[in-house]
Amino acid sequence: MYLTPQHILLAGATGLTGELLLDRLLNEPTVERVLAPSRKPLADHPHLENPVGDPAVFLPQLSGPVDVAFCCLGTTIKQAGSEEAFRAVDHDMVVAFAKRAREMGARHLIVISAIGADPESSIFYNRVKGEMEQSLRAQDWPQLTIARPSLLIGERLEERPAEKIAGLFSKLIPGKYHGIEACELARALWRLALEDQQGVRVIESDELRKLGK
Repeated sequence: MYLTPQHILLAGATGLTGELLLDRLLNEPTVERVLAPSRKPLADHPHLENPVGDPAVFLPQLSGPVDVAFCCLGTTIKQAGSEEAFRAVDHDMVVAFAKRAREMGARHLIVISAIGADPESSIFYNRVKGEMEQSLRAQDWPQLTIARPSLLIGERLEERPAEKIAGLFSKLIPGKYHGIEACELARALWRLALEDQQGVRVIESDELRKLGK
């Protein structure tokens, strides 16, 4: 069964995938409104509402109907500056956003996690992603879609030479560890938003690439 979401809530619209997803949403004829809070202003669009500022301030103030919520929030430990700061974004902020989306009436949450997410992992990054997934499951969403992409490939505003090199090598790896283009991931997320499949669904990177073709 397929749906036609009209009111979208999007977090992470200034990131690599979020920016591409926002562009797609604003060009979908069925989408009437995209509510995309951000720290930096986004380009004006007649169907876009863009509260700007500190998430701790604007999250409780968000209002209006929401059909589907997308969470594209994410950082790196290097960007965040510490493991604690990384957890504050990739766990705490994601969970707080999802909670507010549910309060606003969203019935489907689509969140970007990461390949290897596991709350029992010895790798800090994977453990935080796994704990985030656990926290979202505990919110008891009617429909929760967890996307676990491999290394994201695409042009970022900030230079990440190591990721660029890793991205080239990741294209040689088969299966779910093969790198995924951010544009493919954005297309896959929108296709998943159109599906009415109750419960929790985890989509690994190889399936995301197929959906995003």
